[in-house]
Amino acid sequence: MRLTKFTDLALRAVMRLAVAGEGAPLTTREVAEAMGVPATHMAKAITRLQHLGVLEARRGRGGGLGLTSLGRRASVGWLVRELEGEGEVVACEGDSPCPLRGACRLRRALRGAQEAFYAALDPLTVADLVSSPTGPVLLGLIGPRPG
Repeated sequence: MRLTKFTDLALRAVMRLAVAGEGAPLTTREVAEAMGVPATHMAKAITRLQHLGVLEARRGRGGGLGLTSLGRRASVGWLVRELEGEGEVVACEGDSPCPLRGACRLRRALRGAQEAFYAALDPLTVADLVSSPTGPVLLGLIGPRPG
């Protein structure tokens, strides 16, 4: 299974914010720069993560992005499901529906594989993703802001 670029970007943002620490809130632009993506793309991912309740944004002096308690304890499987949506691996319906859709075993097999993929991610949390050696690398992506 392949994740969308949007989901990949959102997961990387969550991982970077997970190691940021309470005293060092990051901006959307800083996270985007660390991940080497346009700030506009990151802003869309950040907005979606806010809607999911995974992170919060505080405005003004001392503001920035931070993970919520849900964001810290969320299952990676849940997060990927929410970001990817309920779509099927294959498109059997649509403008030119597949002639096998009524008797196809492939769709069922792929749905099972998709659920197995998510089930493998379910026990993992964001904390698991940022444990060593990943966490220190993430911290090195953005140096401390000038004070």
